[in-house]
Amino acid sequence: MASAAVESFVTKHLDLLELERDAEVEERRSWQENISLRELQSRGVCLLKLQVSSQRTGLYGRLLVTLEPRRCVAAVVLPSNSFTSEPLPFCNPCLDASQKEAVSFALSQKELAIIHGPPGTGKTTTVVEIILQAVRQGLKVLCCAPSNVAVDNLVERLARSKQRIVRLGHPARLLDSIQQHSLDAVLARSDSAQIVADIRKDIDQAFVRASSLPLLCAKNRQTQEKREKSGVWGEIKLLRKELKEREEAAMLESLRSAAVVLATNTGASSDGPLKLLPDGHFDVVVIDECAQALEASCWIPLLKARKCVLAGDHKQLPPTTISHKAALAGLSRSLMERLADELGAQVVRTLTVQYRMHQAIMRWASDALYSGRLTAHPAVAGHLLRDLPGVAATEETSVPLLLVDTAGCGLFELEEDDDQSKGNPGEVRLVSLHIQALVDAGVQASDIAVITPYNLQVDLLRQSLAHRYPELEIKSVDGFQGREKEAVVLSFVRSNRKGDVGFLAEDRRINVAVTRARRHVAVVCDSRTVSNHTFLKTLLGHFTEHGEVRTAFEYLDDIVPENYSHESSQGHSQAGAKPHGSAVSARKPRGGRPQDGTRETRAAAGLERKRTGGKPSGPGVPSQPSLNGGSPEGAATRDPAEHFRAKIAEFVASEKTELEFPASLNSHDRMWVHQIAEEHGLRHDSSGEGKKRFVTVSKRAPPAPPTLPAPPPPVGAGNHTPGDAPGPTQTEPPAGGQSGPDTLNLKALHLERLQRAKSKQERPAMDGATTDRAATDRAATDRVARDGQQALHSGPRTLPEKKKKKKEAKGNTAIDLPGKEDFEALVAAAIKADNTCGLAKCTASVATLGQLCLHCGRRFCLSHHLPEIHGCGERARAHARQRISREGILYAGSGTKDRSLDPAKRAQLQRRLDKKLDELSGQRKSKRQEKEK
Repeated sequence: MASAAVESFVTKHLDLLELERDAEVEERRSWQENISLRELQSRGVCLLKLQVSSQRTGLYGRLLVTLEPRRCVAAVVLPSNSFTSEPLPFCNPCLDASQKEAVSFALSQKELAIIHGPPGTGKTTTVVEIILQAVRQGLKVLCCAPSNVAVDNLVERLARSKQRIVRLGHPARLLDSIQQHSLDAVLARSDSAQIVADIRKDIDQAFVRASSLPLLCAKNRQTQEKREKSGVWGEIKLLRKELKEREEAAMLESLRSAAVVLATNTGASSDGPLKLLPDGHFDVVVIDECAQALEASCWIPLLKARKCVLAGDHKQLPPTTISHKAALAGLSRSLMERLADELGAQVVRTLTVQYRMHQAIMRWASDALYSGRLTAHPAVAGHLLRDLPGVAATEETSVPLLLVDTAGCGLFELEEDDDQSKGNPGEVRLVSLHIQALVDAGVQASDIAVITPYNLQVDLLRQSLAHRYPELEIKSVDGFQGREKEAVVLSFVRSNRKGDVGFLAEDRRINVAVTRARRHVAVVCDSRTVSNHTFLKTLLGHFTEHGEVRTAFEYLDDIVPENYSHESSQGHSQAGAKPHGSAVSARKPRGGRPQDGTRETRAAAGLERKRTGGKPSGPGVPSQPSLNGGSPEGAATRDPAEHFRAKIAEFVASEKTELEFPASLNSHDRMWVHQIAEEHGLRHDSSGEGKKRFVTVSKRAPPAPPTLPAPPPPVGAGNHTPGDAPGPTQTEPPAGGQSGPDTLNLKALHLERLQRAKSKQERPAMDGATTDRAATDRAATDRVARDGQQALHSGPRTLPEKKKKKKEAKGNTAIDLPGKEDFEALVAAAIKADNTCGLAKCTASVATLGQLCLHCGRRFCLSHHLPEIHGCGERARAHARQRISREGILYAGSGTKDRSLDPAKRAQLQRRLDKKLDELSGQRKSKRQEKEK
C-alpha cells in the first residue's frame, strides 16, 4: 500500500511539472510574439544592444565573457533586470558573514525567504539591506509589521538612505520623527495640494450660503428658496466629487512614485489607500516581526505580491491572544513558525553574530534555544557595567550574571484566589536594594529596566521605585520585547510550597526577559520553586556556573527563615515546610564565635546544613566547578564541595594553624569553603576585593576552663589547723588548654548559678573563718561571671560536717563542682547551663521552648525573652531607632500604629476598581447606543 501511494504521488507530480514547463514555454513564446523587445527589457526579462567587452578562461577551464552596452547607446549603465552576476555590492559594508548570506539568499529566492534573527543579531539591519537591494533592482516593495512601533522603526532606518518612502496610517498613531513620511504629509507637499485646498475652501463657503438661505428668501419660500437650495447643494456635490478625484489622483501619484510603502499588516488592506494601485504593483512583500503576528493578519499584505520575505524570531514571544482555548488549538502559532517547521533549511537563514549581550548572558540563550550557534561580537563579548562612563567598579557592576536566591527565606508570593495575577512583596524589597546599589555605583536609572512576568508585581514595583527613580523602566515581559537596556533586573515572583511556576513555564517568555540586557542581568527568584521546571533549572544552573549566587539573607536583616530548628531559631516551626533549600539566619552567631562580615560568610551561614553528611543545600541546582579553573589541585574535575571538605579535614588533622585558598576561586567555591570551615569550628576570613579576594582558614585556640576553688578538706586534715589561714590554691587548666579574654562564657554562668544555689543553703550564722572564706569565694565567682576574662582563685574552704550531711540529706539540690581533672564533667555542666534560661534568677529549661535574643545572643524562656525583661531593652530601642532612621519606616512597636493600606492589597483593589469602572463604562455605552437606535 505504501509503495503504491508513493508511485501515485510521483506520477501525479511528474504530470504537474510537465504542465508547469509547458506553461512557462508558452509564456515566453507569447512575450516574443505580442510584446515588443523594449517592453520586455523594461520588465527585466531581456537586455538589448550588448557587446562583448572581454573574454577569459575562468574556473575549471570555463570561458567567461563580459558584456556591456554598445558605445553608441547613450546609457552606459545596464537597465533594471533579473539577471545576476561578480559579488553583490552591499549598501551597508559592516554586515557580517551571516547577514550577507541572508541578504543574498532572500534576493535569490523566487517566492519565499525566512530570516531568523535571534536577540541582538541585527535582524532589522538585515531587513533594511534586503529592502534597499530590492529597490536598487527596480522592484516595488511593500513593507509591513504587526505593530505601529515596528513599522516606524523601519521607516526611521530607511529614511537615512534617502529613499522615496510613504508611511500609511493615521498621523496620530505615528512617531513625531517620521511624520514627514506619512501619506498626509506627502500629499501636503504635492503639486495638487493647493488645488485641493482651494476646493475645500469652496465647499466651506457653499455650506455657509446654504445655511443662510432661509433668511434671504423669506418672501418667496415656495419658489426661490427651493431653487436656491437645489443650486447650492448641487454645487457642493460637484465640489465633493472633484475633491475626491483630486485627492485620489494625488494619492495614486504619491504611491506610484514611492519605492517603498510601509504599513501595518491590517493597514495594507484593500479598504485603504492601496486600493488605488493596480494588481501586481508590488514585486516583494516584507513582513518584519512576523513571529509576533497572527497568521491571518499576514495574509492581508501577502496577497499584494508574488514573493515574500518573513523576518523575526519564533523562539521569542508568540502572537498575543486572549482566548486560551484558541491559542492551544493553534491560533498562537505564527506563519513564520509554521513555515520554518515545515520547510526548514531550504527557506530559512539564521543570523548567528549578536551585537547586544555579554557572552555570559548570550551563552545560555544560545545553548538552550539556538543550538549553540550564536557568537558574541568582540565589541560586546566582555563589556560590563563598570566600563560605562562614570560607573565605579563594585561587586554589582563587575559581574554579568547575578542570582539572588530567596529559597527558605519565607518570601512567599501573595495568594489571592480571585485574582489571576501574582505579586511578591519580598522580591520587591530585594529588587529595590539592588537597584539602589547600581545607582549608587553610578549606573543611570535610565539604563536599567525591571522586568517581571506578572502585572500585579509591576504595580508593586512601581509603587516602590517610581517616585525614587522616575527614569527607571518597569514593565512586563510582553511589554518589553524588542527593547534593550544596559542592566536588567528580573523578578520571577513565584514562591510556593507546591512548586507551581505558572506561565513562567513558557520558555520563550524567559528567553525574552533575559536577552533584553546588554551588560548585566540580575534574577531574583525562589530556586526551590523555579527548579521544578526543567528549562528554568537550566537557567539557574547557568547563573550558578558562570555568575554570582547570593542569598536573600545578605540583603534583609529581618527575614524569618521558612523552617526552624533547635540549633538556630526560636523553637517554632511551620507546618508542611520542606527541609530542602531552607535557610537560617546567621546575623547573630551563638557560642561566642566571631562573626565574619564578608558576603561569602553570610551566604554560607544563610544556607541550611543537611543533617546527614554535613553537605549544604545549594540554590536548587547542582553545584558546578569554578569557571576559571581556580579550584585547587584539579577540583574542577570533581565535586568542589567534596574537594574542599577533604582539604579542610586534612588541615584539621595536621599541625598547621592556617590554610589559605587561592584568589582564583569563584564566589560559589568561596561559599563552600566558608560553610565547611564553619562546620569544623574553624575561623574563616575573606580578604581582598573583586578578583583578588581569597579565603583564609585558621584554627581557633581551644578555650581554657576557669580556675575553680579547690574542694574543702575535712576538718583537721593535712598540716592545717582550723585556725590556720591556708594560702590560695590555683587549679591548672586541662592539658592543651589556654586561658584568654574570650575563653569564659556559658561555663562562668553555670558556676555563678551554682554559687547562688549554695549560698542560699548556707546559714548566716557560720564561724568567722568559714564566713570569710565563703564571702571570698562568692566575690571571686561574681568577678569571673562579670567580665568573663579572669580565672577563679580561691583557697581551700572548710565546710562543717553537719552542713555536708544536711546537703546530702536534701538530695544534692545544688550540683557539685567537677574536679579539676574531670574536663568531661565540666563540659557536661556547661552544656546543661546552656539549656537553662539566661536570666540569673530563672532556672527554667530552654531545651524545648526558648527564644534567642538578637542583642545579647543568650537564650531565654518564654517568660523572660522580651528585651525589656532580661536587660536588653535599651539595645532594642536603639536598634529600632537606627532602623527607622535608616529606612524611614515605622515597624510594630516603634511608634503609632500604621493604618495605611498594604501596598499589595492597594494594588489589587485598584485593579478590581479599574475593572469595575470599565464594565460600567461599557454598560453606559451600550445603553446609549440602544437609545440612539
